[in-house]
Amino acid sequence: MDDKALNAAVAKFLKTVSFTAQGEIEKALRQAFASGKLKGGETFTAGVTLSSDKIDLNVTLYSKIELR
Repeated sequence: MDDKALNAAVAKFLKTVSFTAQGEIEKALRQAFASGKLKGGETFTAGVTLSSDKIDLNVTLYSKIELR
């Protein structure tokens, strides 16, 4: 597989994951605000795990989400 095809395949996967993840995070945040668990202005850490047995991939990435 050439680099261009590899890049396109990974980009397609990431676009799907990004779209779905954003929706799930927004849904969870709305529920947290509605229940009073969050008030606004908080910063918290969220993580995502990428895994595939086929290519021996298992990595968890963390980043902060800052609510303003």
